Amino acid sequence: MAQPFKVAQTRICARFSDMAKQHFTHVQTWVFDLDHTLYPPEMRLFDQIERRMIDWVMKELGVDRDEANRLRAKYWREHGTTLAGLMRLHNVAPEGYLIDVHDIDFTVLSPDPDLRTAITALPGRKIIYTNGTAPYAENVIQARGLSGIFDAIYGVEHAGFHPKPDRAAFEQVFTADGLEPREAAMFEDDPRNLAIPHAMGMRTVHVAPDPSEHDHIHHHTDDLRGFLTQLAP
Repeated sequence: MAQPFKVAQTRICARFSDMAKQHFTHVQTWVFDLDHTLYPPEMRLFDQIERRMIDWVMKELGVDRDEANRLRAKYWREHGTTLAGLMRLHNVAPEGYLIDVHDIDFTVLSPDPDLRTAITALPGRKIIYTNGTAPYAENVIQARGLSGIFDAIYGVEHAGFHPKPDRAAFEQVFTADGLEPREAAMFEDDPRNLAIPHAMGMRTVHVAPDPSEHDHIHHHTDDLRGFLTQLAP
C-alpha cells in the first residue's frame, strides 16, 4: 500500500509535482508577497529601498550612516519592518516615509511572461499582500509584466500600517478581502511572515534560494514559476 505523502519543505521537481499538487486542490485564493517573491533577489531592487531607508533615518533621527543602518536592521528584526520600529519608538508618520523610500528605479526589473502565464493559469482569485504600499506594488508588477492578472493588491496601508508578521495585519487584510484562510495559500520569502498564515489554516510556501527549517512552512521552492506551473490544472 502506498505511503501517504508527507508535507515537507521540498524543492519542486517532477517526482513530487503530482503529490504536491494534491495539497492545493482546495485553494480558492492565492496570496503572493511582493519583494523577493514576484521578482528574484538577484534583481537587487530592494537594495535601492534600503539605501533610501538609511538616508531617511539619518536625516530624521540625526544619526550617522552606520547608526542609521544599524537601526534599520534592528527595527526590521524586532518590529517586522523598519517603519514599524520608527512608528513605535519615534512616532514617525508613515505616509511621507513610504513615499520617499519607494521613489526608486524600477527598470532593474525585467518582464517574466512565463510567470504571468503560470499565475494566470491558477484557478480562483489571486491577490498581492505586501509590507510595501499598493502603488509601489503596482509599479513592480508593471515592470515585471504582471499587471492585470491580480484581483486585488493590498499594502501596509490596508493593514492600518501594522506590518507582517503581526497577526492584526493579516486579520485586517484578509477580512477586507473576504478570503477564507483554510481555502487559501500564501507565497512569501520571509519565513516569519508564514507563521500566522499557517496558524490560520493556510497552505504556506516559502519562496527563497535556501529552505528554512520551520514547522509552519509546508513547502519550499527556489523557483516560483516552476512551482506554480506544476500546480496549474
